[in-house]
Amino acid sequence: MKKSGRVLGLDLGSRRIGVAVSDTGQTVASGVTAIQRGTDRNADHDAISALVVEYDAVGVVVGVPLSLSGEKGPAARNALEEVQQLRRRLRVEVDTVDERLTTIAASSALRAAGRSSRRQRSVVDQTAAALLLQTWIDRQKNLRGMTVD
Repeated sequence: MKKSGRVLGLDLGSRRIGVAVSDTGQTVASGVTAIQRGTDRNADHDAISALVVEYDAVGVVVGVPLSLSGEKGPAARNALEEVQQLRRRLRVEVDTVDERLTTIAASSALRAAGRSSRRQRSVVDQTAAALLLQTWIDRQKNLRGMTVD
């Protein structure tokens, strides 16, 4: 993936897709929205494609929910199938990152920030997307030999 330009992070849920975006230097991820899933996956992918254009993204990172043991269970296999569809649909590179526990971590962080569980629902998916995208960003820095503070 290109080293500069915004990258979208996606947390593929069954009801919503959490979306985050990095800055152009790919140092910080921020949650931006959640896409309500419809009955047509193509429509969901159209919405993602529109966000790639809107943010002028150079790539997309999708979280894959591996099991705690690192195995690919049903949720991970479904996510990887959708990643293949996105790779065919989008005109940018699509990468994956292990997203184990990001939704739980996002819920905990929001609860610690004083958001009730009812108020959390509206932002937990985009917060999970930001956490998985930040994980990917930090991994890329390490791969490039940079230090992460």
